[in-house]
Amino acid sequence: MHDGNESAEEQGVVVRKRRKGIYILPNLFTLAALFGGFYAIVMAMNGRFDMAAVGVFCAMVLDSLDGRVARMTNTQSAFGEQMDSLSDMVSFGAAPALIAYMWALQGLGRWGWIAAFVYCACAALRLARFNVNTGVVDKRYFQGLPSPAAAALVMGFIWLLTEAGVRPGQGSVALSWTQVTWLTFGFTLYAGLTMVTNVPFYSFKDLHMKRSVPFAAIVLIALGIAIVNIHPPTVLFGVFVLYGLSGYVVYAWRKAKGQHTSVISTSTDEPDERGLHK
Repeated sequence: MHDGNESAEEQGVVVRKRRKGIYILPNLFTLAALFGGFYAIVMAMNGRFDMAAVGVFCAMVLDSLDGRVARMTNTQSAFGEQMDSLSDMVSFGAAPALIAYMWALQGLGRWGWIAAFVYCACAALRLARFNVNTGVVDKRYFQGLPSPAAAALVMGFIWLLTEAGVRPGQGSVALSWTQVTWLTFGFTLYAGLTMVTNVPFYSFKDLHMKRSVPFAAIVLIALGIAIVNIHPPTVLFGVFVLYGLSGYVVYAWRKAKGQHTSVISTSTDEPDERGLHK
């Protein structure tokens, strides 16, 4: 038997302690992402919904960089993890919900603010679940739609219609304003509820930036940038619609093959995820 005071190292257990310091570089990216969400809300209040969408998409880019910068510079910390979650809640939870409500949902009365709240609440639940399940989820997949992608679905739709000349209260040749409001309602609910499902979405975390890549990969990246610049609202919205559906395709494929559909690799006591191993 081991003595109760015996250290983890003496028992052959390696314990990785999270650093408690505050590092400037990764947290600058996190603060910049937070500013993107705040900027988006301010722009929406001023009726600039196109700039509001740009603010959220810029926050997405910055949010994808802070973690990578922290890992590359070995400056991960518990403070950075908490700061990142709070920033995500503002930029990809509160901001899209409020902007969607100001854009069209307020015209639906109580149904509008209920849809906005459901999205906001699901973003909070998704971020909380992500934080507690970090150690047990297959790193190649997200458990549910990640909040930046959910925000991209909602804001991409608003950006696309804004660029098409649709303004709050005004429809277009193809869509009446009533149709626009209900489409916004549908996208907001779909994005929100998909965040809290157990559907697997590819995380791209197994792509290593430090490894050498074929020359063709660089050419494809350059081609992708060129395609996005043809018309950013259309291309980005189309990409995230496909990504927002991809998880259900993977889920259906695994189900049809009789494979496990859950991305949980290990059961834990809190939260109890044992029922998800099906």
